[in-house]
Amino acid sequence: MHRMDPRAKFLLTCGFFATSLMFTNIFALTVAFLLQIPLILLAKTWQRWIRSMRGGLFLGVFIFAMNFLFGTSLVLSIAYTLRFFTIMSAFSFFFMTTSADDLGLALEQAHVPYAISFTFTTAVRLVPTMAVDAQTVIDAQRSRGLELDRGNLIKRVKNYIPILIPLIISAIRRSVELAEALESRAFGVSEHRIAIVTLRMKPTDYLVTFATIIGLLIATFIYFFIPLPVLVIPIQLPRLF
Repeated sequence: MHRMDPRAKFLLTCGFFATSLMFTNIFALTVAFLLQIPLILLAKTWQRWIRSMRGGLFLGVFIFAMNFLFGTSLVLSIAYTLRFFTIMSAFSFFFMTTSADDLGLALEQAHVPYAISFTFTTAVRLVPTMAVDAQTVIDAQRSRGLELDRGNLIKRVKNYIPILIPLIISAIRRSVELAEALESRAFGVSEHRIAIVTLRMKPTDYLVTFATIIGLLIATFIYFFIPLPVLVIPIQLPRLF
């Protein structure tokens, strides 16, 4: 999975994304979610995937609560939440198995302007760095007596202000250093860049691409021509507005 061509993996991710947007049926979304589990096991990224799902748990609960409270049926609220986790799982799989260098090469070979591909890959590299900085700031503030897990919701949000300010300052300093480094190396002077490594599709990549296209065609056929069983939970709150 890690050695696959990023273009094939991105097409696979887009396939799950399109399927998730196509259906609001809980059974179809569950199948789309479960189909990703063998890929994650093959990639040996199970623990990191669990952490990413756990990180999106709050947003998933928020999506469910907002839909349910504002008059959406319980079944649709569950479906929208499941759609969110399916899309999040697909993109987590892609970024956990694709290095920033391979992603940059794929964008360049897709004729994306180098400035855009460099900006995107730099942002991808910055995410784990910011996560490490955030954990360092949290440990430092806790050693000074900051309690993040106590108080009501408003109190907890205020407790994160001493963490956000150092992170923002650190991000600004890092961006200034990066800009100075790029300027000192005459970034953007040469418009024609030649990469040392060239990505080439292997038989496995073509197989994944073919399977993704077939899966999308099957999903489209099911969506238009095959009625799926519907889960009925007769619980609905009145609209607030």
